[in-house]
Amino acid sequence: MTKIAFMASRAEIAESARKTLIEAYGNHDPEDADFIVALGGDGFMLQTLHDTQHLDTPVYGMNCGTVGFLMNEYAPGGLIERLDVAEEEVIHPLAMRAVTPDGAVHDALAINEVSLLRQGPQVAKLRISVDGRVRMEELVADGALVSTPAGSTAYNYSAHGPIVPIGSQVLALTAMSAFRPRRWRGALLPSAAEVRFDVLQHEKRPVMAEADSRSAVRNVLTVVIRSRPEVRHRILFDPGHGLEERLIREQFV
Repeated sequence: MTKIAFMASRAEIAESARKTLIEAYGNHDPEDADFIVALGGDGFMLQTLHDTQHLDTPVYGMNCGTVGFLMNEYAPGGLIERLDVAEEEVIHPLAMRAVTPDGAVHDALAINEVSLLRQGPQVAKLRISVDGRVRMEELVADGALVSTPAGSTAYNYSAHGPIVPIGSQVLALTAMSAFRPRRWRGALLPSAAEVRFDVLQHEKRPVMAEADSRSAVRNVLTVVIRSRPEVRHRILFDPGHGLEERLIREQFV
């Protein structure tokens, strides 16, 4: 028997869907399941992937939220058959290491992006280094982010960054409302690159760092970002609706 663990967001529609599916298919602990089914929106899908990253169990999302870019269409019938023919995408997260002026080190993983954002009314000033070499002495902007291909249609795209093909082995570095250099949008970097941000005038222009809009660290001094290819997340999609197709389709809407 196929063992499924159903996980739902706090939204009423997601909780209702979970009860319906458990009645039809039963429910198992994620540690013992063959599949994990996440019911909610993209935010809950990211939360589920983070919460189950110690497992090698594939996650199949069903949209009970708003956008649902990482989700499949919700339908209670035929779930076993859908899981049997689902296409798998494997994605790897980014590791964020943020250091604050008191020397404290904060580590977190990001499936979509690591972002640096100004905390106060004044713009941030950031020095950008790639693989130990300073590439930009001073970026004056509201912030900047480094995105994985899977996350390139999320915050990165809203900040006018490029959509990156899922198998391209590329990271997108995107500025948010850049003032100097004027209208600088960012760069495309090899996925193996290590990106370092140094916050200039950190006392006057405080900056916070976030991994997937969570694990927020305030008043950062430096942030180092690199890929973690040894950590993998297995995501399942209905045939013909995988991440590669969705990333291409998103560019023509």
